[in-house]
Amino acid sequence: MPRDPLIGIVGKPSSGKSTLLNSLTDANAAVGAFPFCTIEPNQATGYLEIDCACSRYGKESLCKPNYGWCEKGKRHVPIMLLDVAGLVPGAHSGRGLGNKFLDDLRHADALIHVVDVSGTTDAEGKNTRGYDPLNDIEWLQDEIRLWIEGNLKKRWGSIVRRHTATKSSVVDTLQTQFGGYSSQVWMVQKALDRLGSIPPLEKWDDEMITNVVKAFMMEKFPTVLALNKMDHADADKNVSKIMLKYPNVKSVLTSALTEIFLRKLKKQGFVHYEEGTEFIDTCEDDPDNLKPLDEKVLSRIEDIRDLVLYRFGSTGVVQVLQAAADILQLVPVYTVKNIQTFAGGNGTNVFRDCFLVKRGTPAGTVARYILGTEVTIAAIETVGGIRVSEDALVDVKQNDILCFKIAPRAK
Repeated sequence: MPRDPLIGIVGKPSSGKSTLLNSLTDANAAVGAFPFCTIEPNQATGYLEIDCACSRYGKESLCKPNYGWCEKGKRHVPIMLLDVAGLVPGAHSGRGLGNKFLDDLRHADALIHVVDVSGTTDAEGKNTRGYDPLNDIEWLQDEIRLWIEGNLKKRWGSIVRRHTATKSSVVDTLQTQFGGYSSQVWMVQKALDRLGSIPPLEKWDDEMITNVVKAFMMEKFPTVLALNKMDHADADKNVSKIMLKYPNVKSVLTSALTEIFLRKLKKQGFVHYEEGTEFIDTCEDDPDNLKPLDEKVLSRIEDIRDLVLYRFGSTGVVQVLQAAADILQLVPVYTVKNIQTFAGGNGTNVFRDCFLVKRGTPAGTVARYILGTEVTIAAIETVGGIRVSEDALVDVKQNDILCFKIAPRAK
């Protein structure tokens, strides 16, 4: 059964990790309760911005989500975030909060790695000048690899003996070893597929083990790079180096501090600000509805417009969470009680419930994920009252609005 996706936020001290986390969990958050059963102390609820189904049918004014909120067809769907602490070189050997860092990490489905591209903080997060942030990306990957690799090598002799004695497949043997990292069989299979032809497991040398672990990491810990402090003078050259070195890794330019600043002004009634865009209005643009700002703050806003919003199109905060959802292939699925009106009950409000599931999940699996395994599904309907099978796959605008008919319990 699928579970609620969990995105880990990692980054060295002073990289802007806490600022990004605060901006992702900005509590417009006070809107509604949380759909998650438990929230651990190091977990938080973020809000993923998506195009809501209400805008397809001109029902924006009737869209009142049970969780999150919807504004002008832009829906903010709750998603769990994990604050992964203790990121320092040597974490795999227990340095710093290394053991906690790695224990937290194994629960994450994807990572957002916050990288300080200004080059003004060293590997420990201390102030410096001219530091190369490429180092941060490389040693994070090394720490995870050395952790997994070390655990494998400690038991390698017994792993090989058991593999040979039980005549297990390589996938089954590795899944037994990787299960502690919340692995799934398909992850192991895809990791091996990346490597093409491989020798029998009992003939693997250290280099082969390293290659297998690297391939597994790509499946278990897909990563988005949040290239933070993008408005710093030295950021351009560092961003270019990172893009050249990691062309296949999704990177998003961010300025988390700017996002926090603009949201604060918006909340206090000083600006109109559309999150995820370059649009910001002050009292000069709307004197009837906005409070006036002093010259110092107005000057800062002009700098933000020039150095961040107009140049990059946004602060990148909304986009970095969308990028993490994309690499997990998450799509929104709306469950309704009335498939004709899209209402969630007897009222007129539409699309009350929205769940994030992996693209290509069968509709029957979605039903049991939402309703539990105890119920019997009598029928599944989509738009127009059309019945779909439990094997029908969900995707954006394809079987993503569903109504489940429950069979009565036998007496």
